[in-house]
Amino acid sequence: MLKVDLVVIAIESPLLIGVYVDEAIFQTIEVDGQTSEVLPIQFEKLMREYHINRVLFANGPGSFMAIKISYIFLKTLATTTGIELFGADGFYFNGNRPIKAMNSMCFVKSGEDIKIERVEDFEKSSFQLPERFRVEEYSKDIEPLYILPAI
Repeated sequence: MLKVDLVVIAIESPLLIGVYVDEAIFQTIEVDGQTSEVLPIQFEKLMREYHINRVLFANGPGSFMAIKISYIFLKTLATTTGIELFGADGFYFNGNRPIKAMNSMCFVKSGEDIKIERVEDFEKSSFQLPERFRVEEYSKDIEPLYILPAI
């Protein structure tokens, strides 16, 4: 069975999964739908086809429920199978552009700080899978970035 690393971006639809062999992108999967429905199905297929070594995932900010589901799913998978799990914020995957929060509010990163700000003329930017899986760029701190606006 081919040994692979995965990158999972599940903070908004579509779900993106990159399959990496020898640190280079080998396969790209893009699936529309709710994370709770599509993530387990995709992993079932991937685990039948590959030996998964490491997983990097976008741990936020973004859809609260998508972050929560992907974290619980991937943390459980890592705990039960021994797969190494790494995290990176969503800005790593979209060129540090604002990420939609709600209405005209967006998550914005400045330095190491992530805040919610009003962004006029917001243009949604797409998330991109990295061309290479460079584990030294990722963090073992996988705690979700739950950044919720005050009510």
